[in-house]
Amino acid sequence: MEKRTLWTSCYFVRFVTLFICARASGNLPQCKETDYYFEYTECDSTGSRWRVAIPHRQESCSGLPEPVRGTDCTFSCEAGEFLEMSSQQCTSCAAGSYSLGSGVRFDQWDSIPAGFSSLATYMDSGGSGDDSMTCNNSSWTAQGTHLESNRDDCTVSLVYAVHLMKQGSVSFDYQYVDSNVFFEFFIQNDQCQEMDQTGSEKWIKLTNNGEWGTHTVNLKSGTNILYWRTTGMLLGGKPVKPVLLKNIQIEGVAYTSECFPCRPGTFSKTPGSSSCDLCPRNTYSGKGASSCTPCSETQYSQEGWSQCKERPPCSEKDYFQIHTACDSDGKTQILYRWVEPQVCVENVTGAVTLPPSGEKEECPPCNPGFYMHNTSTCLPCPQGTYSDGTTECQRCPGGTEPSLGYEYKWWNILPRNMKTSCFNVGNSKCDEMNGWEVAGDHIRSGVGGSDNDYLILNLRVPGFKLPTSVDDASATEFGRITFIFETSCSADCELYFMIDVNRKSTNVVESWVGSKIRQAYTHIMNKNASVSYTWAFQRTNKASDVRQYVNDIAKIYSIMVTNAMDGSASGCHACAMMSQQDGSSCVPCPAGHFINKDTNQCQECPPKTFLSGHHIYGHEACQPCGPGSRNNKEHSVCYNDCSFSHMEQNRTLTYDLSALSTVGSIMNGPSFTSKGTKYYHQFNISLCGAEGRKVAVCTDNVTDLSSKDLQNESADLNNFVETFVCQSTIIPADGRGFRSSLSSQSISLADTFLGASVDSSLDGVTVSSDLFSESSRKVPDINFFYRSPQPTASCLNGRSTVVTLRCNPEKSPRGELTVPSKCPAGTCNGCEFHFLWESSSACPLCTETDYHSIEGACKGGVQDTLYVWNEPKLCTKGVLLPNKTSAHCEVVSLWVKAGIGGGAFVAVLLVSLTCYFWKKNKRLEYKYSRLVMSANKDCELPAADSCALAEGEGEDNEDDVVYSNTPSLLGKLKAIASKADGDNSESVQLKSSQSERWVWG
Repeated sequence: MEKRTLWTSCYFVRFVTLFICARASGNLPQCKETDYYFEYTECDSTGSRWRVAIPHRQESCSGLPEPVRGTDCTFSCEAGEFLEMSSQQCTSCAAGSYSLGSGVRFDQWDSIPAGFSSLATYMDSGGSGDDSMTCNNSSWTAQGTHLESNRDDCTVSLVYAVHLMKQGSVSFDYQYVDSNVFFEFFIQNDQCQEMDQTGSEKWIKLTNNGEWGTHTVNLKSGTNILYWRTTGMLLGGKPVKPVLLKNIQIEGVAYTSECFPCRPGTFSKTPGSSSCDLCPRNTYSGKGASSCTPCSETQYSQEGWSQCKERPPCSEKDYFQIHTACDSDGKTQILYRWVEPQVCVENVTGAVTLPPSGEKEECPPCNPGFYMHNTSTCLPCPQGTYSDGTTECQRCPGGTEPSLGYEYKWWNILPRNMKTSCFNVGNSKCDEMNGWEVAGDHIRSGVGGSDNDYLILNLRVPGFKLPTSVDDASATEFGRITFIFETSCSADCELYFMIDVNRKSTNVVESWVGSKIRQAYTHIMNKNASVSYTWAFQRTNKASDVRQYVNDIAKIYSIMVTNAMDGSASGCHACAMMSQQDGSSCVPCPAGHFINKDTNQCQECPPKTFLSGHHIYGHEACQPCGPGSRNNKEHSVCYNDCSFSHMEQNRTLTYDLSALSTVGSIMNGPSFTSKGTKYYHQFNISLCGAEGRKVAVCTDNVTDLSSKDLQNESADLNNFVETFVCQSTIIPADGRGFRSSLSSQSISLADTFLGASVDSSLDGVTVSSDLFSESSRKVPDINFFYRSPQPTASCLNGRSTVVTLRCNPEKSPRGELTVPSKCPAGTCNGCEFHFLWESSSACPLCTETDYHSIEGACKGGVQDTLYVWNEPKLCTKGVLLPNKTSAHCEVVSLWVKAGIGGGAFVAVLLVSLTCYFWKKNKRLEYKYSRLVMSANKDCELPAADSCALAEGEGEDNEDDVVYSNTPSLLGKLKAIASKADGDNSESVQLKSSQSERWVWG
C-alpha cells in the first residue's frame, strides 16, 4: 500500500510540475490528439502501470491529458487485434494489416529487420589485412523470402533480444540439409548466461532437401537474447550449404499498440486478420494491401510478387518433350509441351514455336515382372508367377519360387509406386511441375521453374520379404537397390540419393557433383523396414529466378530392388523342399544352411564358412572365412575371437589378443580449416568385435557425455554408425566457444572383417612396407584386414582398413595406437586407412623354448638351479617361469673326482700288467731251466727238434723241479755274457713244432 501511494505521489508531483510549466507557458496552444502519443510506464512490483501522454515535441503545446491507471502488465489482446491506447480497449486490425495479439512475427526479409544483428566469432584479421582469411565478410544475408547463413567455415550468429512480460515461446521455419554445418539455437538472459535447454531444443535436426522444418522453444518472462548460430566445416574444399530461416514468431510480449501492414506481394481482405496471404500468380500488391491487382496481358508475376514483369519471347528453354502412354494400337510418340505456367510469348519477333510431334513408334516392352494386359497397359504378374516383360506370366517350376522385387528399365509411364515433384526454397514457381520426365529407355530430370529447384523422384518400398528358405533371424541382407545413372552439367549441379526409414527422417546416403559418366550404385538394406528412396537433382545451389542451365540433366536408366514385399517376379529361384516328391512345398532352411542342388534339401555349411547375402542355393553359397577367422553358429559372419596362431621356423606362435578386445580410440591432430577452426579426427577401433557384432560407435552432433540430457537423447537426434572401425570429426569445446565438444561426419571404415595374417596383402587390401618403420624384433607383425564395400563418390570400390599389431614388450597390454607419419589423417588417399597398434599383448604366448636354466655352485652339499627368460623377452603370458630347484651335491669338486678316478684306473692297470708280465716271466724262466738242465745231463745241446719244450709242456711236472743251488736267471745271463766275451760264440737254431726261436750259447 505504501509503495502504491508512493508511486501515485510521484506521478502527482510530475503532473503538478507539468501544470506549473503549462501555466508558465500560457501562450502555448492547446494540445491536440496528433500532438502526443500514449505510453505505459514500467511495471512496478505489484504488476501495475500508468498510461501517460508524451508530446511528439517538447514545449510544443499545453494541456496534455492526465496520467491514468493502465491495464495489468500481463494483459494482451487476441490475434488480429491491437490495444487502442486512448480507450485502452482491444480493437480489430483493419484490412491490409495483421496482428499477433501478444506476439510479433518477422516474415519479410528484403533486409535484416531492426533489432536483429549478425555477429561473426572471428573478426580479428591477425594483422594480415586479407579478409579472405578471416570472417569479416561472413554474415547472415536477407534473400527476400528468407534469411541465409554464411557458406564458409566461419561461426556466425544471428542475435535478437526481446523482453517478455509473461512466459511465451519462439518458433521459426528452417531448412538445414548439410551435416557439414553445425546449427544450434540457444537463449541467454540479460546477464549473458545461457538458459538451460535440452539437447533437442538446442541442436536443430536435419531436414530433407527442399523441405522446411519448424522449431519451437518456450521462453521465460524477462529478457531473452536469442541466438541462431552456424559453424561450417570445409574439410574437402566443397562449400557448405547454408541454413535458411523464415517466419520467426515470438509470443509473450506485453501488448501490441498497432497492427503491422501486409508486406508487398501479400494482402489481408478482412479486418481482424492474424496473417496475410500471398497474391496469386499474375497479380501483385504493394505494402498494406487489402487486395491484389491483376497484371496486364503482356506481363506476368509469380505467386507473392510485389510487381509484374514483361513476358519474354519463347525460347528452347521454355518447352520440354514427353513420351505419351501407349495407345490402343501399342504405339507411343514424342510430344513437346510448354513449361507451365507459360510466361513466354509466342507471337513476337525472335520467339520460337513448339516443335512438331514425333512419329508414332512401337511401345517399349513391359518391365520384367509385368505382362501386357492389352495393347496399352502393363500389369504386374499374379502371385506365384513370373515374366520377363515380353511374355505371358508363367508358374514357377517345381522346387522354385518367384524372385520378388522391382526391375524398372523401360520408362513409358511412371511406375505406380513412384512419384515426382519439384520444390524451390524461395518460390513456388515449380510446385505443380513434374521434377522428372519419362523418356523411353530412361527417366530424366525436368526443366523446373528455375535453376536452383530441387527436382525430386521418389520410390516407396513398404518392406522386404526374404525368400522362403532364408532364415529371417540370421539374415544380414534383407534387400538391395541398384540403379544406373549419369549426369551432364555445365554448372555446379548435384544429384542426391537419400533414404527415409520408417518415415522418421531422410538422410543423404551419397551425392555426386558435376558431370558423371554412366555408372551403377548399390545400397544394401541390413534391416527389414519400410523405406523411401529419393533422388533429388539441383542444377545449382545459388539463388536463381531464371533457367540458365536447363540443358544440365540427370538420367536414370534402371532401378532394381530385390526382395520387395509387394514386388513382382521377373524370374524364379530354387528353394528347399520338404521332400523330393513332386508337389512338395518350399520350406525354410535353418540358420547356416544352404540348398543342395542335387537334392533340394537344406544342408549345413562346412566349418569356417559363412553364407553370402545374395543367395543360399548351391555349395558355393558358403563362402570361406579369411585366415585367422571362424564362423559364428549361424554361419552369417566370420570373426576373430581375439586369438591368432602362426608357424614360424618349425615353431607355432600362439597369440592371446583378449586385452585388445575392447574398443580402442585414437585422436590425431589438431588440424585447422582456412578460417582457423580447430578440429580433430577421432577413430574408434573394435579389433575383434563381439562374435561378429560391430561395437565401435561414432556419433554425429553432440558428444558431451558429461551432460545427462545428451545421454538420454533418442537415436533420432544423434545419427551414429556402428562398425569395426569408424571416424568422426571432432570440434573441441574451445574450437569456437561451444559449451560442449561437437562431432560430425561420422563414417564407417570397416563393415566386414576379411581376416588376420602376417602377410602384407589379403583379398586386394595391401599394407605398404614404408607406412611404418620396420620392427627390430624377430616377432612378425599381425595384420587385421577390413573392408567397407559401400562405394562413395571418391571411393568407387569402397574403403578398406588395416590394423597392424606389433609386439612391443615395453608397452602395456592395451598398448598404443598410431597412424602413419606421412599420412597423419590415417589415410593418404581417403579410401585406404592404416593403423599401428603396439602392445605387449601382440607378443606370442611364452613356451618352454623362451627360457633357459642356470646351475649354481655346490654350497653345503646343496646346488640351486635357476630359470631365466631369454633376452630380449618377446613373449607374454603362456607358460610360467619354473621356480628355483635345489639338489644334493658333494663337496669335492668334479675335476678332483675325475683325477682320483683316473689315478685309480691307472694304478689298477699297472698292477694288472705287472702281474701279467710277472707270470709270463716265470713261465719263461721255467722253460729255460728245463732246457739248461737237459743240456748239462747229456753234455751236449739237444737236437733242434727236441731241446725246446712247447708252451705248456711239462707244466704238470713243474712241482718236481727243484731249484737247489741253481743260479737265477739274471745270474745265468751274466754267466753267458761273460763266457761270450772270452770264447767265440756259436749260434744254434732250435726248432720246435710251435715256433722258431734263437738261443745264444
